[in-house]
Amino acid sequence: MPIETVQIATAADKAAATAVLTLAFSGDPAARWTWPDPKSYLGAFPRFVEAFGGAAFHKGSAHYVPGAGVALWLPPDVDSDEAAMMELMRTTADPATASDGPQVMQQMMSYHPREPHWYLPLLGVDPARQGQGLGARLLEHANDVFDRDGVVAYLESSNTRNIGLYQRHGFEILGTVQVGRSPVITPMRRDPRRR
Repeated sequence: MPIETVQIATAADKAAATAVLTLAFSGDPAARWTWPDPKSYLGAFPRFVEAFGGAAFHKGSAHYVPGAGVALWLPPDVDSDEAAMMELMRTTADPATASDGPQVMQQMMSYHPREPHWYLPLLGVDPARQGQGLGARLLEHANDVFDRDGVVAYLESSNTRNIGLYQRHGFEILGTVQVGRSPVITPMRRDPRRR
C-alpha cells in the first residue's frame, strides 16, 4: 500500500474533512455520551467540529489525508470557540451530558500546559480506513513540526483504544478526567524531541 501524503486542508476541503471526522467519531465514547441519539449526533457533530477545532482550517494547521483522515491542530495562542461550544451543548446535548459536561470541561482545562503549546481537539480516520496507519501518519507529520520548532503538544484522548497510538508517538498520560457517568478522558502531553 502506498504511503498516504498528508496535506494542509483548505477551506475547500472543510466539508469533506468534517464528514471524515463525523464518521470517525460516530463510535467515540465521549461524542456518543454527548449525543446518544444518532439523528442528534449527525446534526450536532459537524457544528462541534467547527467550534472545537475549526480554527485549524483558517490557521493552516488542519492536516488531511483526503477522504480518509484528519487532524485539527490549534497553534499556540489559538483557542477553540468556547462560547459556540457551550451554546451547542446547551441546545443539543443529552440531559445527562448537560449536567456533568461543564465539570468535565473544567477538569480537561486544568491539564492544559501553561506554556505555549499545540493542541489537538480532533484526530479521526474514516472507519473504513482505520487500521492502515493513517492516524500514525497524521501524528508523525505534526511531530516533525513540534520537534523542529521545540514546542509542546497536548491532547485529550476520548477513546481508551487510542492511548497506545499516542504513546507510540511520544505523548505521556497526565491523568484522567471522569465525572458522573461520563466516559474516561485521558489528557496527554508530548515534549519536543531534540533533532
